[in-house]
Amino acid sequence: MARTQRTAVLLAVGAAVTAWLAWLAIPGFTDDSLTRIERRGVIRIGYAVEAPFAYRSDSGEITGEAPELARYVVSRLGIPRTEWIQADFGELIDGLAANRFDVVAAGMFVTPARAKRVLFSEPTCRVLPALLVRRGNPRGLHAYEDFLRGPELRVAALSGAVEERVLREIGVPETRILLVPDAKTGLAAVETGASDGLALSAPTIHWMAARDRLGQTEIATPFHASPKQRDTYAAVAFRNDDPALRDAWNAVLAPYVGSPAHLALVARFGFGRGEMPGNVRTESLVAP
Repeated sequence: MARTQRTAVLLAVGAAVTAWLAWLAIPGFTDDSLTRIERRGVIRIGYAVEAPFAYRSDSGEITGEAPELARYVVSRLGIPRTEWIQADFGELIDGLAANRFDVVAAGMFVTPARAKRVLFSEPTCRVLPALLVRRGNPRGLHAYEDFLRGPELRVAALSGAVEERVLREIGVPETRILLVPDAKTGLAAVETGASDGLALSAPTIHWMAARDRLGQTEIATPFHASPKQRDTYAAVAFRNDDPALRDAWNAVLAPYVGSPAHLALVARFGFGRGEMPGNVRTESLVAP
């Protein structure tokens, strides 16, 4: 009898372990990340200041392509309140991992390296690279590779941004890359001569130009993208342990991104049909 009982117990434990392993293996298995936020009644969204992706308006409201799209999703998910938490761009993923916020909505580009640390939503927009230089472009800079021409050339980039990675990959020495926390600081570096250029996304520079915020700088025209920089897509980031929240977010995004309503929402930030992700999916962007 004892042997029969032991066998039954072992079989029960084995079944439980098997079920648990299968539970882990099921793609999209529902964890409690969404219900936890629903119970709390507030979602914490991290962002970094880089217009037009995310910034604070003159009236103090958090706005931009990413926050406005996040507001739409949050309203459809029925979460009553949003808490916005600002951080330097390079601190966003660490802040997400440390549970400072639940979501990052900051125009973060999807890369294989980042995908090892976070879950990304499906892409929300397509972003092309650009370069900000001093007015008149006295150094004749038209590509990131141009900063390899001489040891006197320096380039600024947002800390942790894709542009920083590209500059390193093409061989620009670390001592000649000036890392800045935001676009405003980078622009000031170009104006003061601390840097000869600012590697930045085209939507950000175009947004600044449309609002007459370029000061003594201009966009480098023409600009030749680096062969090492493929088309870049931005998305919302979640913790790796929160697939249920990511999946719910994606379910709202799927019919909305690229729709007339979405285009009307982001048009004021300089995004049009050409900046829509089309049929590109995150899975194809995170492959090494």
